Amino acid sequence: MTTIRLTAAQAMMRWLAVQMTEEGERFIDGVWAIFGHGNVAGIGEALYSVRDRLPTWRGQNEQTMAHAAIAYAKTMKRRRAMAVTSSIGPGATNMVTAAALAHVNRLPVLFITGDVFASRAPDPVLQQIEDFDDSTVSANDCFRPVVRYFDRISRPEHILSALPRALRVMTDPANCGPVCLAFCQDTQAEAWDYPVEFFEPRVWHIRRPEPDARELAAAVAAIKAAKRPLIVTGGGVIYSGAEATLRSFARKHNIPMVETQAGKGAVDWEEPLHFGSPGVTGTGCGNELAATADLVIGIGTRFQDFTTGSWTVFSAPGRKLLSINIHGHDAAKRGAQSLVSDAKVALEKIGAALGDHAFADPDFAAREAWFRTTDRLMAPPMDSNALPSDAQVIGAVQRQCGKNSIVMCAAGTMPGALQVLWRAARGGYHMEYGYSCMGYEIAGAMGIKMAAPQADVVCMVGDGSYMMANSELATAVMMGVPFTVVLTDNRGYGCINRLQKATGGAPFNNLLDDSHHVNPANIDFVAHARSMGADVVRASGIGALESAMAAAKGATIPTVIVIDTDPMPGTGAGGSWWEVAVPAVSDRAEVQAARHDYEANTARQWLGN
Repeated sequence: MTTIRLTAAQAMMRWLAVQMTEEGERFIDGVWAIFGHGNVAGIGEALYSVRDRLPTWRGQNEQTMAHAAIAYAKTMKRRRAMAVTSSIGPGATNMVTAAALAHVNRLPVLFITGDVFASRAPDPVLQQIEDFDDSTVSANDCFRPVVRYFDRISRPEHILSALPRALRVMTDPANCGPVCLAFCQDTQAEAWDYPVEFFEPRVWHIRRPEPDARELAAAVAAIKAAKRPLIVTGGGVIYSGAEATLRSFARKHNIPMVETQAGKGAVDWEEPLHFGSPGVTGTGCGNELAATADLVIGIGTRFQDFTTGSWTVFSAPGRKLLSINIHGHDAAKRGAQSLVSDAKVALEKIGAALGDHAFADPDFAAREAWFRTTDRLMAPPMDSNALPSDAQVIGAVQRQCGKNSIVMCAAGTMPGALQVLWRAARGGYHMEYGYSCMGYEIAGAMGIKMAAPQADVVCMVGDGSYMMANSELATAVMMGVPFTVVLTDNRGYGCINRLQKATGGAPFNNLLDDSHHVNPANIDFVAHARSMGADVVRASGIGALESAMAAAKGATIPTVIVIDTDPMPGTGAGGSWWEVAVPAVSDRAEVQAARHDYEANTARQWLGN
């Protein structure tokens, strides 16, 4: 056996550089890195040695670097991914939130965290967490609940098994998710004689599991027995590459569709059988269909509570649930009839078995009425001096976006408003709403643009999320990654302020003026974004916003457009109840009334199993 002597870190990076997709590209496109004492000497030196084959990018914060990597993988439909490396201690634990985000959203990212010394010679090393009862524990054990695969590399030969296992998870369509390799810092620098064949290029194939014949036959029978079926399109449709297959299936059998946050953009909004979304952030016409459907066909969705209105939206007596999902855990939720399969394969096989079987037309008039309603909501304000609503901001951005645009967001008011109102072209929507992580937006927009450089990427972010994490704006400027940020300043957490009031609470600790302060808040977002090198515009109203959007096209660095908005109005249309527990005891009459409504709505929930 021919061998080559390398450090463990050098071997890891050489191996990652030759892991290929079926299209002949690197599966790990590059590595985000902030170096510290736990990774600079070992991993840092190794990355330098392969910089011409595996690029390294420097970010400002470990969590937001990981957000960029996650957004990249989502945009790439999980066909490619990135790695993120940190030192031990706070650098590693900064990434735990990002790992949870990737886990919830079923997205691949490789976390390579520095760890304590395997030798324990300098124990305790700087930043080491000491468990008084277990010497094998380090800060990196925080990753165990929020990754799909965890390994601690304490010997150089461990990478021979750890790395293939990591990529197996990241390329598995059912178990896809984040991986953490905790890399002891002395092990990184140890030398070992590695087999030369370990570094030969390897192509990773993403499988398409076929459905079980019995489950397939039962699914076909359930659809044939239905009178008013409804398709719920989840993110699994996009990751399967089943978008065109789904549209053809729906058209042939005349089955209307609604979409989840993750599934939005799988089918162009102009498709007549596309009725928007169900649930809390649902369209009026979509929720009407959900309420009358006798068979709900979930495709690649995990049926999150926003989609189901906390299981009150799909309310027709005797209605059945058919769940087509690549993972048995998701397919069996709520006692659903399961079809475990790749979405594209399942649709093709069900379609072939259904033949020409088709259903009666849905209420197309309700769909057209919905668009007329939302046209009014998104129109510019009649009073040009009034602060615009979020719906009016969305309307302005929509009018300036084309088929080549990708609008993205993650938390606050905008995710719900965008799901209800945004008219997404196929592939034109990116929402992190599995974890709804404030601070994902700026870094996520950068990751999207790196994955889709030809697209016009528009980041919708509120002032609250912007304040959570904005430093990767400087990274995007430095790297020349352009996108447009529409920063809506409603002076606080407007979304949660509305929820607080809706559940009977007094306005408290959400809007800046309702929070404890000695001096009134006066944050200059224009000066702040400009200080990081971005092009910045303050839009005085909707017309100025549209002009700034048009001017930003073709820019070579990020453009930030700041606009003041009214924090009080919601979208004004659509939606359903959502379970937020209201106190059973309160001195406030408003809370008592909200509790009465809460109990009435929980009585409508379908608990299932």
